[in-house]
Amino acid sequence: MNDEIRKLKPENVWKHFADICSIPHPSRNEAAIREYIVAFAKEHGLDYTVDGADNVIIRKPATAGMEDRKEIILQSHLDMVPQKNGDKVFDFDKDPIETVIDGEWVTANGTTLGADNGMGVAATLAVLESKDLKHGNIEALFTASEEVGMDGAFGLQAGELKGDILMNLDSETEGELYVGCAGGVDVNASFDYTPTAGCPEGYGAMQIEITGLRGGHSGMEIILQRANANKLLFRLLRGTIAKYEIKLASVDGGGLRNAIPREARAVVLIPDYYAEPFSRDVTEYEKLITAEFKGIEDGISIKTSSTDIPVGYIDDSTALRLTDAVCGCPNGVISMSTSMPGLVQTSSNLARVVSKDGKISIQCLVRSSVNSEKFNLAADISSVLRLAGAESEHTGAYDGWNPNMDSAILKTMRESYEKLYGKKPEIMAIHAGLECGIIGGVYPNLDMISFGPTICFPHSPDEKVNIESVGKFWDFLCYTLENAPVK
Repeated sequence: MNDEIRKLKPENVWKHFADICSIPHPSRNEAAIREYIVAFAKEHGLDYTVDGADNVIIRKPATAGMEDRKEIILQSHLDMVPQKNGDKVFDFDKDPIETVIDGEWVTANGTTLGADNGMGVAATLAVLESKDLKHGNIEALFTASEEVGMDGAFGLQAGELKGDILMNLDSETEGELYVGCAGGVDVNASFDYTPTAGCPEGYGAMQIEITGLRGGHSGMEIILQRANANKLLFRLLRGTIAKYEIKLASVDGGGLRNAIPREARAVVLIPDYYAEPFSRDVTEYEKLITAEFKGIEDGISIKTSSTDIPVGYIDDSTALRLTDAVCGCPNGVISMSTSMPGLVQTSSNLARVVSKDGKISIQCLVRSSVNSEKFNLAADISSVLRLAGAESEHTGAYDGWNPNMDSAILKTMRESYEKLYGKKPEIMAIHAGLECGIIGGVYPNLDMISFGPTICFPHSPDEKVNIESVGKFWDFLCYTLENAPVK
């Protein structure tokens, strides 16, 4: 199936992307893709290093006559977000991505595609492989586990890189040059409880299932105001848990921190005589939510079904406090940038709510281009959760990347894009956590920029990459390397 994309232009990029799609590489299971990169370096006689954080660095010397150019680091990450539709049978640790050509786009069959950031990796390999491209000294930095904590970027040590310019190939709109990004911090909270064994007499078990939401990248798509499955589930419970004397047995909502939750499920115990009216209320709730999100979410499904009696349930006090906490937890866009219209400044993604073995875990990802606002929002979320009786902590904080409008590589790429395409590129900042912010903290003198092909709906099974944009991205990359600033 992946052989079809090998015929697309430019073939030297698409062939590597096809190989990448054939190698399972979800976050923190990247050994196989790392081995592929190392084997590539060996095959082409290139110097390489695998550092202590599982990053791979490959070095290619300048072509003749280009030794006076500033050294460029081409940076991309090895991992992909593993998300699939609920009815898709797929194991990201074992199965290759099934690519599909859909008109002007390449997408995947029921799963994320991994163009984020497989396209950056593929383009870098094409540069390293090329015998014709003119360029100065190149370092290719392939970082580990970006999607689940930027592990590779955090683990990068001073002295490993020698380059002057870092070109991050992880942006997702062709024709835009990114010169800044948001920082982030994780909020982790938990409730401890002792499960109440058994099932009250006269109760039956039902599963509530919310599916069909669009989800997406919690930085890029947060501005689209898509529904959060966790918020929808607990909003339903808030309106029904006391009314129908419901006992909450378990909850499993959302997934990765940086993906807007698409699905959520709960198992509840409910008196038999309330089963039918509760199901009617759920049907009405589905209609209500569908109307609220008209034009944003067109596939919302909120259903109930009978299920097996669980071994126990969450005590009423904890269930009510949890419900209040999730409903009250800030989520979505919090503020917009005043300096760059249209850019989200601060947001929160209520990414995960799950119960298991006497513990309920809640995970949020807070993003902001303003550090003080980022930490204040994280503290606000913790305040809400603590009022409900949860323990809370903040982890994985990283700073954003402040724009440098006097950047030499920005000047070069502005001019290059205009010469190639007859128009100016858009200069942007992004409400997502590019690795530039972290790498720049280790290498403060790096001149940095980020760009890439057009990728829509990353971090969701709707992810797709525009075929034409890949060709423009490749041509722009090559032209920039050939015209890199002089030292």
